[in-house]
Amino acid sequence: MIETIALHPHVFWLSLGGLLLAAEMLGGNGYLLWSGVAAVIVGLLVWVLPFDWAWQGALFAVLTLTAAWLWWRWLSRQVRRQKPADARLNQRGQQLVGMQFTLDTALVNGRGHMRVGDSSWPVIAEDDLSPGTKVEVMAVEGITLRIRALSR
Repeated sequence: MIETIALHPHVFWLSLGGLLLAAEMLGGNGYLLWSGVAAVIVGLLVWVLPFDWAWQGALFAVLTLTAAWLWWRWLSRQVRRQKPADARLNQRGQQLVGMQFTLDTALVNGRGHMRVGDSSWPVIAEDDLSPGTKVEVMAVEGITLRIRALSR
């Protein structure tokens, strides 16, 4: 077996590349992909231009590192091009800032509750406001919405 591999090193590299790529398909983490591709390339090069085992190993290492680096570089560019994730995601109160609503109930001493969709939020304002007043959410303080009247 060793004699066969020594006589036909391309078979070793192509087999190794195939095994690494098959293992990558089973795992799917991307760790073996570039090593498998590098082994296949070394196998094809050794098939066409036979050279020493030391050079084959060095070429395999260089190709693996180069392919992984190029992939990392491409991937980091793709990530930079994407829109950043909304910093207010899963922060319902922050998503309400700037939105306008109509009060259903009066605010007494600048405090009360306001209906937002299917929920009720505690609100504070500078003044007492009557029902039907159009308001805008200015800020969120804990779970309380700070609002201001748009029209009186």
